[in-house]
Amino acid sequence: MSQHAETAPNLPPVDALIVVDVQSAFVTGDGAVPAAVRLVDRTTDLLARARRDGALVVHLQNDGPPGAEDEPHTPGWELHHPVEHGPRELVIRKPHDDGFEETRLGGVLTDAGVQAVAVCGVMSEMCVQATARTALARGFRVVVPHDAHATQDVPAAPGISEAVPAATVSRVAAYALGSDAEVTVRASEVTFTGPAAG
Repeated sequence: MSQHAETAPNLPPVDALIVVDVQSAFVTGDGAVPAAVRLVDRTTDLLARARRDGALVVHLQNDGPPGAEDEPHTPGWELHHPVEHGPRELVIRKPHDDGFEETRLGGVLTDAGVQAVAVCGVMSEMCVQATARTALARGFRVVVPHDAHATQDVPAAPGISEAVPAATVSRVAAYALGSDAEVTVRASEVTFTGPAAG
């Protein structure tokens, strides 16, 4: 299996930004991921530049089960970033980790003529990885900026392992996508363009 190459400067632009589950429960308050401040800063920047350059923006919003911190229509479920609803920006609610499973995400991207996606948000080893993996399987070029996704620490498990810091979990989750995903790029290095069919 080939190793990940270092990211070269001047990467080709992507024509869609997928913001995964940047919901209040995960970036504010006691339940926020450790890197919440950085994550919000990077996703704010990515959103601004994607909008400016005409890329398709998709906010994925997880519908957690009853009692979960992201249970629909609770404060923690709300998207953190304001949405600029329109033909180039939409919200897709999802019932599973994978943003493509039982949603219209695949059709939205295909209908817009999208060729390449940047995926950011939470949680790195769950919804971000699952969505990026399916995007790869569907033939999209996939960029997962290393400083624009985050997760929680994995707690210690007696007899199994010590606690695993969130930053390590995020790095391994992205690396596990394989050599076809671009995972060493910084958010600031991602550039955008409009989709072909737009």
